[in-house]
Amino acid sequence: MALLPYRPIGLTVILLCLSGLGVVAVCQSRATKLDQLRQQINQELAKQSGVFAVAFKDLGTGQELFIREHDVFHAASTMKTPVMIEVYKQVAQKRLSLSDSIPIKTEFKSIVDGSPYSLKAQTDSDTNIYKEVGTKRTLVSLVYDMIILSSNLATNLVIEQADAQKVTQTMRELGAKDIQVRRGVEDSKAFEQGLNNTTTAYDLMVIFEKIATGQAVNPEASKAMINILLDQRFTSKIPAKLPKEVKVAHKTGSIKGVSHDSGIVFLPDGRQYVLVLLSKDLKNDQAAEDTLATVSELIYQYVKG
Repeated sequence: MALLPYRPIGLTVILLCLSGLGVVAVCQSRATKLDQLRQQINQELAKQSGVFAVAFKDLGTGQELFIREHDVFHAASTMKTPVMIEVYKQVAQKRLSLSDSIPIKTEFKSIVDGSPYSLKAQTDSDTNIYKEVGTKRTLVSLVYDMIILSSNLATNLVIEQADAQKVTQTMRELGAKDIQVRRGVEDSKAFEQGLNNTTTAYDLMVIFEKIATGQAVNPEASKAMINILLDQRFTSKIPAKLPKEVKVAHKTGSIKGVSHDSGIVFLPDGRQYVLVLLSKDLKNDQAAEDTLATVSELIYQYVKG
């Protein structure tokens, strides 16, 4: 058998080998740091009584961290983000217009039997809209208040236009397989029968990634939704312990024993990540809220490096 001629290993090959080793080392280092982050988060969450879920995705590196990401939680007001997406979808389809004039009313129909129920200012985070009953508002202004003020009345008015079933179907099309948007707010008959809006941390991560990457409806709609989410007035969780120059486009949700936040975090250098923090069965809502803010800070420090 003829021997192949000897050829010395070239510098390029050596560099490629070294480069390969470097890539492996970098990957191992990232994995180790991610494990350390997970331990830090679990230690922080263990300080509180309750059930917690975390979904994190670095949109630059693709790195992810999940804790109970597929556990089902009462969605509380996080369901308002899917509703907003559906509105912009129907606007793109010419089925709705952001300038549509919507009558302001407080009475709605239960999804159980069509019986009427009313919303009251005392149980809403937005009381000003109740002074406008009998007048009209544009659809886009209602969507804005639904997100930034978490207005329950605005939400119910918007859902009547968008249709809860269509919201859920759109979530499926986006890859969110478990989010259920069944109804508006304060439908007590539906609540008693367990017909609630529900979500998982993973699904909220999916839809916020779609918004961040311009794939929720289209790039123009995604940008418009980000601009609304950036104006969020409730900032005691994801943004609370982050530097002021870090921007967060997010939507919170809270009812007794439940506290959530979900959104996109924008670093000054252009890097972005999606973060979802969910909690339930809380014994101390305020303490849990502070814990969620600390978890957000830990993840920011990890991404910042």
